[in-house]
Amino acid sequence: MTASRVLDTAPPRERSVPAALTQFSQWLRGGWSVAAAEGPDTAAYDRIMRRLGISMGIAGVLIGCAELPEIAEQSRLAPVWWTVVATLLAFGCYPVLAVVSAVSGTRAIRIVSGCAAVCFLGALATIPLALQLHTVDATTVWPYRVTPLAVTAAVLAWPTRITVAYLMVATSSAALAIVYTVAEIHPATIIENFLRALGLSALFVWCGTAATGAAARVDRESAIASRRAGAAAAAQSRDRERARFAALIHDAVLSTLLEASRAGTHSDVLQRQAERTLEQLDECRGSERDPDLLDARSAVLFLRAAVQEINPSIRFATRTWPGFDDLRMPVHSASTIAAALTEAVRNSLRHAAVPAREVRRAVTATVSAGSIRIVFADDGAGFDLAAVSADRLGISMSILGRMRQLAGGSAFVESQPGEGTTVTLVWGGDGSR
Repeated sequence: MTASRVLDTAPPRERSVPAALTQFSQWLRGGWSVAAAEGPDTAAYDRIMRRLGISMGIAGVLIGCAELPEIAEQSRLAPVWWTVVATLLAFGCYPVLAVVSAVSGTRAIRIVSGCAAVCFLGALATIPLALQLHTVDATTVWPYRVTPLAVTAAVLAWPTRITVAYLMVATSSAALAIVYTVAEIHPATIIENFLRALGLSALFVWCGTAATGAAARVDRESAIASRRAGAAAAAQSRDRERARFAALIHDAVLSTLLEASRAGTHSDVLQRQAERTLEQLDECRGSERDPDLLDARSAVLFLRAAVQEINPSIRFATRTWPGFDDLRMPVHSASTIAAALTEAVRNSLRHAAVPAREVRRAVTATVSAGSIRIVFADDGAGFDLAAVSADRLGISMSILGRMRQLAGGSAFVESQPGEGTTVTLVWGGDGSR
């Protein structure tokens, strides 16, 4: 921490070039952490990867269709096998990418995107095997125009530093393909084609890296905020235990000792008071609590604070069953439930609005001896669960997925168009200790 402050306060003259190199290397290293991010708390990263994958898949199909006339024109100069193979290498992975992005996870998206990027280099490598030197009577050979698409696929597949290396290799290879195939070539044309491919591809690299990096930062900040909230709730629980113990010492122990010093003789009242004090001390000693466990009141306060941080106007009601005081919920379980609950609240605020009518929203927490049940309901627009697209991860990953990965957790979503939405989160405590 101290070293970083020293670097940040150094004079600009002393750190101009080294600082720029350091920032660039950190940016390249940061790409690895972005590309490698995958886990239960990567909802934003998963969502952006799915949407970029679907967009890339559709774009690849459209660009392939747009290039068909040029492919057919230049196929007269090459064997049929090359035209088929090169077309499949350049565009064949993109329909697969669109489907995989819609139905699978980020790992599969990265694999298919990497295949698309590598196959494009394969298409460029086969050009000398099929086309003669300086035989294409055009300004470019058709694979050249696919370069930005392939580089964007590399953004989804690999860390930033590998993507930058791929960018240089792909644009250089595309420029060399023009040098080899085009009939009339000039040095200025070579430089122009290289810079055009490099500039356009670099723009896509920057946009893709910025999007995935921002999503990864959102996930990291959400996880940090959840851990901080859990730590604050645990600290509040510990303070409350200390206060309870201090009150017991003052009200019971000291008063018993005081009465004993005054009585001087046997007293039935004093005896009963001493027995009761010893019982309370035994209860206090036997109920020593792990600082990482929340009691019923702390857990409810934690969940209420998470909801009211999103929207203070949402009503939060609590119901209790006999023995609810025995509930002990791990902080990480409370954090997971809070994350799923706040995602349900955000989804409602974004999508449940009804014109000319205020939507009512409420949360009900039901606490028993070993479980807690959270129900969030609104009377808004509602939706058809079957019609929700696969790339919408707010329900499948951020709510249902989180609760499935939580030991003892489960979740249910009920909704119909025009009838509002109900999200139920249940934690039963199984496997939590």
